[in-house]
Amino acid sequence: FEGLTSAHYDAVSNDGKILVAGSFTTGEVFIVNVESGKKLATLSVGNATQGVNISPDGDWAMAVAPNGGTVTAINLRTLKIAKTIPVGKVPHNVGFSPHGRLAYVTLQGGTGVAVIDMKSLTKIKEIPVPGIIGPHNLDFSDHGAVMWVRDILGRVAVVDLKTDKELAVIAVGRGHAGIDVVPGGRYVFTGAIADNVVDVIDRKTMKVVKRIVVGEGPHGVRASTDGHFVYADVTQTNKVAVIDTRTLKIIKQIPTKGSNPFWIAIPGHD
Repeated sequence: FEGLTSAHYDAVSNDGKILVAGSFTTGEVFIVNVESGKKLATLSVGNATQGVNISPDGDWAMAVAPNGGTVTAINLRTLKIAKTIPVGKVPHNVGFSPHGRLAYVTLQGGTGVAVIDMKSLTKIKEIPVPGIIGPHNLDFSDHGAVMWVRDILGRVAVVDLKTDKELAVIAVGRGHAGIDVVPGGRYVFTGAIADNVVDVIDRKTMKVVKRIVVGEGPHGVRASTDGHFVYADVTQTNKVAVIDTRTLKIIKQIPTKGSNPFWIAIPGHD
């Protein structure tokens, strides 16, 4: 897609029709029709935009403004900003519970994750995540009962969302990265932008079972909707590594047209 200045994080609606991308340098959020490539709206949420996501029902987009300490709720039916929500120090990315009633925002400038009620569009609490530094990206398993939080230095925290209790802290590759729970599978994958590996964590034992060398600077990771493959963008080689989740081996490396690939979005798997 053209005209998406400094596109950084992106998200695709579950039906694959709408793309939302945020600009790190301008603070704009672009809403794009995937089929036509036409920009439907350009909205400003601050002087920089980090994580963006789309609710499971496709009604809402959330965009993080780290410098303002806010998350902006965008109504995707009207293509207008509904509310800007204060969440805490240096928010980074946002994820939705499977039912879409709650949104979770990592607070990279703090030690926790803010929780937003999507009906009232207000922050209702903050979940502490001790043992990691700079909560960066997140995902969910066990039908939304468990939260996996990747930090900026090389650790993953596992949190029981029924009790808000931290279950484990797991050492992974150096630097920050994305994290993804494979649909219907036993594994959680995370990259390591200051390293050359993608770590594979067993969801039940909460231990790293394999480190896959993919090239320098893997960041975004996302599984296919059937859970058979994981795609990891490798920022320094301008390729996407494709990993078979059954063998835990790379089956191909796909060159990207642009440089510094950073994030991956899969329709039907946010």
